[in-house]
Formats: sequence, structure tokens, C-alpha cells
Amino acid sequence: MDSLFSKKALSSRATSTEVSKSEKWLGYLVGPAGALLLNAVLASYLNVYYTDVLRVSGLWGGSFLVIFPVVSKIIDAITNIIMGQIIERTRTKEGKARPWILISAPLLMISGILLFVVPNGSDTLKSIWILFSYNLFYSIAFTIYNMSHRLMAPLSTRNTEQRGGLAVFNNISEVMITGIIVALVFPMIVLPAIGVNKSAWITVMSVLSILALPFTMIEYYFTKERVTEENVADDVQAVPLRTQLKSALIDRYWLAFFIYFLINSVSTIIKNTSLVYYCNYVLGSYNDGFTQTLVSAIGGIPMGIGIFAVWPLAKKVGKRNLTIAGLVLFAVGGLICWLNPTNMIVVLIGQFIKNIGGLPISYVMMAIFADVLDHMEWRFHFRVDGLSASVMTTISTVAIGIGSGVFNMMLVRTGYIAPELINGETIAAVQNAATQNWFTFGFVGLEVFTAVVMIGCLYFLNVEDVIVKEQAEIRARREAAK
Repeated sequence: MDSLFSKKALSSRATSTEVSKSEKWLGYLVGPAGALLLNAVLASYLNVYYTDVLRVSGLWGGSFLVIFPVVSKIIDAITNIIMGQIIERTRTKEGKARPWILISAPLLMISGILLFVVPNGSDTLKSIWILFSYNLFYSIAFTIYNMSHRLMAPLSTRNTEQRGGLAVFNNISEVMITGIIVALVFPMIVLPAIGVNKSAWITVMSVLSILALPFTMIEYYFTKERVTEENVADDVQAVPLRTQLKSALIDRYWLAFFIYFLINSVSTIIKNTSLVYYCNYVLGSYNDGFTQTLVSAIGGIPMGIGIFAVWPLAKKVGKRNLTIAGLVLFAVGGLICWLNPTNMIVVLIGQFIKNIGGLPISYVMMAIFADVLDHMEWRFHFRVDGLSASVMTTISTVAIGIGSGVFNMMLVRTGYIAPELINGETIAAVQNAATQNWFTFGFVGLEVFTAVVMIGCLYFLNVEDVIVKEQAEIRARREAAK
């Protein structure tokens, strides 16, 4: 691989020793938008495609949509571990993670299209195709991309201020760019237009899948692994997985971060999956074109404002302290929505407050993750980037399996009735009280509880109190070794 990536045509366009403006804007804002947009749309609407368009809720007696996501995520967990060690052992002129971003680009496009071109046929054929395409995307294509992508900010520089800025730019791409399309354009324009028309779904999702290719290549060309270059210069050898894992499991910062990340990931998946159903059957009517748009737009306004405020606040009061304060507001906003879930005004107020509280979760946590990785290097004299990326993406993907499985299990148990396409018109049924209550809890109730647990995790995650001193010691070690 090193000989392939030594060619000038595949060299990074980020050449400066410090993070450049083009690196921020292209490598961390524009470039990731393609793959993250595709993933965000899938996270919000793939389950809708399965239940409402393909109508496979009753497949295998209602157990298919419960079992297959869980089985798929077990496969995904294995591929995550393997991919993490592949990254850790990759040695190229362009780094250890970046080359895999380039490799993932065509895989994302192909697998994204295959997810939706499910052939008409027997239930067995449908189930095999869904299982294959789902794992091709999540267990292979997105695993390769996501693990490499998540390591870009931590490996870009040791400068905590520059690294924090890159984390913010990265999250702007994930939260704002994808949020505008997924939360506003899709429910207001796309979903009412395509309804449950399979051909229309295939066309829309094929376009998004194709767009992921050039955007991901932009991310590859305008990122740079400066931290990896340091270690390559020092001829640092790969550490056995067992040693990495043993070290990680005895470090409180590493454990606290990933417990926090697990809780946040599962609750977010259930919330995102519930959003469409909640707006269609509890707060508004099926694909009415404005309910989900209002909830997302009014609730999401703080995410846009917060771009300019969150990092200065984090530098002033601390990343952890700001996140704890945000989680308090997050829980309060969710509780307001839960108390009157059918009142649009109340829900919009609650969502506005909730998303103000969610700003640090969206924009700050990856900077804390980078601090944890540097702390691990200081404590154990080796980095655990590949292992940590494996664990992070495993949690993300397993959360999808757990969240989707639990959500779909409750659909079956509460008696969800899928809409029908009659004479070219989508006709949606009125759902019973139990089903509506489940949609409400999934969207606004669950995160009231998980916010409290996440605050408990952050109590142990005060790594920023020691990181400046530890980074100085890492630099001193390197100078002494030279």
C-alpha cells in the first residue's frame, strides 16, 4: 500500500506544518458532508423505507426487523475490530487512516445504492438482499470510512486549540449541513413527493450515494496526519491488540468517555428513528410537509447559533463543564416536550431549549476524545488510535442495531399499522394509543433519563485538567529520544 500512496497524484494538498484554512473548510467541512449526509439520511429514513415502502414489518412473523439489525451489528463489531488493527498497522506516506478514506469512497456509493434496489420477489429473496446490502454498507464501506474519518482531528495536530477548531468544523458538517437536508428538506419537500413510491426512493437515494464519492475524495486530499508523521519519524512500532486493550480498560478517562458515548449513541438512534413516526402520528399527520420541518427547524436554530458561541465558551469554562451544563438544559427541554407531546407550541419550546443544551454534545466531545488519546500516549508510551476508533465505530454501529431492534420490536408489540399506496395516493392509518406513546417516549422521553446518566460519566472525565502538562511531557520525551 505504501508504494501506491507514495505517488504524487495521491499526495495530500495540505502541506503546511500548521492547520490551514483550506484544510478546515475543505477537509473538515465540505469533504465529510457527502458520506455523513448519506449516513444521516439512512439513520433517519432507512427504517421508514423498510416498514412503509417495502412493508417487511411482518416478515418472519414480525421478527425480521428485530433480529437482522442485531445480527448485522455483531458482524459489524467484528469488522470494526479488524479494521482498527489494520489502520494501526498501516504505514504509508499519507498516514495510517487517510488512505482508507480514499478506499471507502467507491464502496460508499455502490453499497448506498444497493440498499434501496431491493428486488421484488419472495420473502426469502428480500431478506437475503436486505441483509447483504445492509452489511456491505455498514459492516464494510461505512466502517472503513467512519473509523478513518473519526481519527482525522485527533491525528491532525497536537495543538489543542487548532484541534478543537477542526472538531467544530467537522461537527458543523455533520450537524448543520446534514441537518438542513435531513431535518428540513426531506420532510418538507422530498418525503411528501416520494411517499411510498419505491422507484422514487431509489432515484433519490442513488443521487445521494453518488454524491458521496467526490465529497469523500475532497476529504482525503485536504487532510493531513501530522501526529502520525511524528511517530513514523520516530519509527514507532505497532503495539499488540491485547496490550492496547489492557491499557485502555484500566484508564478512567478512556472508560468514562466510551460509556458516555455508548449511552448517547443508543438514545440518539432511538430518538432519530422515532422522529418521523412521532411527527406523522402524534404531533402531526403523515408526511404533511410541515410538522417535522417545524420541529427540526425551530429546535435546530440553536445548532446554527452555537457554531459561533460554543468553542469560546468551552475555552472559558472548560469543555467538560460546558457539556455538563448543556446536559442539564437537554434534560429540561426533553421533559417540557414530554409533558405535553401533542401541543406544537410546547414541543417547539422544549426542542429549542433541548438543542441549546445539546450544543456541547455536538461540537465539543470529539475534542475531548482527542485529549483522551493524547493522555493514553502519555500514560502508556504508545497510542491507541486504531483500538479507540474500533471501539467508537463498534459502539456507533451496535447502537444502530440495538436502537433499531428495540424500536421495531415495540412497533410489532404495540400494533403499528403501515400506510398503503392506493390509486397512487399514500393512505396512513390512525395508530393506537400504545404505539403513539412509544413514539413519544422514543423521541422526547428517553433522553431525559440518559442525560442524567451522561452527566455522571462526565464527572470522571476531567482529562483537560492535565492534558497540557502531559502533552509537554510527550514532546520532552521525543526530544530526549532524538
